[in-house]
Amino acid sequence: MSSYWSDFVKDLEPYSPGEQPQINNITKLNTNENPYGPSPAVQQSICDAVNDDLRRYPPPDAQQLRQKIADYYQLSATQVFVGNGSDEVLAHVFNGLLNHPQKGPLLFPDISYSFYPVYCQLYGISFEKVPLSVDFCIDLTDYERANGGIIFPNPNAPTGLLLGLNTIEALLQKNSQSVVVVDEAYIDFGGQTAAALIDKYSHLLVVQTLSKSRSLAGMRIGFAMGSKKLIEGLDRVKNSFNSYPLGHLQIAASIAAFDDQKHFQSTTQKVISERERVIDQLEKLGFEVLPSQANFVLTCHPKMLAEILADTLREQGIIVRHFSEPRIDKFLRITIGTEAQNNLLINSLKQILQA
Repeated sequence: MSSYWSDFVKDLEPYSPGEQPQINNITKLNTNENPYGPSPAVQQSICDAVNDDLRRYPPPDAQQLRQKIADYYQLSATQVFVGNGSDEVLAHVFNGLLNHPQKGPLLFPDISYSFYPVYCQLYGISFEKVPLSVDFCIDLTDYERANGGIIFPNPNAPTGLLLGLNTIEALLQKNSQSVVVVDEAYIDFGGQTAAALIDKYSHLLVVQTLSKSRSLAGMRIGFAMGSKKLIEGLDRVKNSFNSYPLGHLQIAASIAAFDDQKHFQSTTQKVISERERVIDQLEKLGFEVLPSQANFVLTCHPKMLAEILADTLREQGIIVRHFSEPRIDKFLRITIGTEAQNNLLINSLKQILQA
């Protein structure tokens, strides 16, 4: 600690991101990155954007990208907000749309994206964690009470479980006095986006990222979609924080990623197919696996501690994620890799269990 820190900094408990090892020969299945690279068109667009224009500030509203996203989801550009990764977008959402103590606490699942309570602490937002059901499902009827806002991932992380649009719409109909945020980082791996409901519900905000299904985690690009009024609020916050969140290269890469639908569909389908194969192989080894619709699985073995499994896999050069939080401390979250990476994982688990 330092005497130069502002008072609130001393009490912060920052988010802990997944490990990013700086060594070679590691099979990295711990941070839900896409195992397949971005579209070649994306790489070419970045090369083309490396020119004299880099001396200029990027367009502050990234209007061309907003329009591209709007066209893709059949919205208007005034219904789209973009930022430096979905984490920055979420930070503005928490700060600008979810701090209403007079209405009640912000509600989100007790097992969910661990950045949510960090944002609440940073911005002084009162919150309440709503327990998942015994089978780790989000029961949205538990959210039908006074609140200052609601946020949940769909599919949920780290469980991978998906809610249907009918269930989400039922909540929107019953909860109209506060913003409902659906965090869709993994929606392209098996779900249907709630963006289709935006024109019906002015209090719905949908947040997505290009880090997962479009293989651009290293570029930091996120966006939100909602009513014009919600987007105007986010723009006011953004322009009081950083007027230029996306650079020329990020904008060019994003547009190219949306343009190459063939690559997007091919790689997401590969991940989905491999996920189902990995689930099948894990179950044959005696693992319990939650029915994921994301690019990862949450799994446990009844005869092996998750922490020991994670440590032993690491010794064999495979990194997976183990959480120490109650209720999920016996589970591992395993990112779906390439066929070769997944085969290596399954063979290593066979050896560990037979030892």
